[in-house]
Amino acid sequence: MAYLDHAATTPILAEAREAMNAAMGVCGNASSLHSAGRRARRVAEESRESVAAALGARPGEVVFTAGGTEADNLGVKGLYWSRHAADPRRRVILASPVEHHAVLDPVCWLRDHQGAVVRWLGVDSHGRIDPDQVDRLLAEDAGRVALVTVMWANNEVGTVQPVEVVVAVAHRYGVPVHVDAVAALGQLSVDATISGADTLAVSAHKIGGPIGVGALVVRSDAELTPVLHGGGQEAGIRSGTLDVPGIAGFAVAAQLAHDRRDRLAERLAGLRDSLVDGVRGVDPSSLLNGDPGPGPASRLPGNAHLTFPGAGGDSLLMLLDAAGVECSTGSACSAGVPQASHVLLAMGVDEQAALCSVRFSLGHSSTATDVQELVTALPAALDRARRAGVSSARLVRR
Repeated sequence: MAYLDHAATTPILAEAREAMNAAMGVCGNASSLHSAGRRARRVAEESRESVAAALGARPGEVVFTAGGTEADNLGVKGLYWSRHAADPRRRVILASPVEHHAVLDPVCWLRDHQGAVVRWLGVDSHGRIDPDQVDRLLAEDAGRVALVTVMWANNEVGTVQPVEVVVAVAHRYGVPVHVDAVAALGQLSVDATISGADTLAVSAHKIGGPIGVGALVVRSDAELTPVLHGGGQEAGIRSGTLDVPGIAGFAVAAQLAHDRRDRLAERLAGLRDSLVDGVRGVDPSSLLNGDPGPGPASRLPGNAHLTFPGAGGDSLLMLLDAAGVECSTGSACSAGVPQASHVLLAMGVDEQAALCSVRFSLGHSSTATDVQELVTALPAALDRARRAGVSSARLVRR
């Protein structure tokens, strides 16, 4: 199989697996005071130091979670609850409509159940927000804004956001910013200190680490209300027994992602460009979504999100899968009914065109052979997908 869905998850690195295996041989709860507990704690704390170094943070700022979704929930809800408790007027959240659902859904939950007011930040045709818009909204009434939330890079179309500028603007008004960096880590230079983010979410399995482990970098002066309550682990911010083997694997993957990032990004960008050129050679009508700029300041090097007019994305995905190429539509599917990507709709893409879009994402195990297998399988898959679309349209008219 040609695996072109690394944005969903990427194969675990051998080094990360070895670190996990070694940690699994260490019996002990990292919160216990006896020798076994201290041995487990040492593994966890040394791993915390490695993750912190890879993220440009201090060890005490790294809070381990069960993944990116929990980290986003903790960042968004924790900041909102803390800020609102300190000043009940702070009920407004400034959020981008192209965020991952791990951010969108907590924001909407706070709106529907906690009385938050959401001000959606418009995006351009590439899916990028304008920092000046953030400035204007904060200038109107910063005293009512609890937080701003913005992703580092979009997981669907790959567009990179002006995170540092947005953070600087928000901080001028004394407003904290949560950043979802899950899609960016490993492909872009993610530095928590340089970005200035108050909270920053990352996940292990997107960089060759294990599934089920992540972290939230919490700036030392940021105040968070916990989402989970229990044993008071992670300085009381995130209760729960630490997954020491998972954390050990995460630490190795994070360090390797940091050390290999520039070489990997350059290689992935070359493969991505070959993929886009190959696809356009097969189908000149195909459209590349997101920022077309080739540089890391524009889009993720491993992302190619394309629209194929007249070919349903779900049909094309299944036809390619049958031909040995695994990819993603990048859209949600509820009760078997395809739904257009909220990201593409926010970018102004027509709903029908949004339903004809597919995401190809590359990672550390990707090769030129994977790209060639896609290009080889695409003509027949496109033909069948388009013929299926025409047949469906005829049935609807009848």
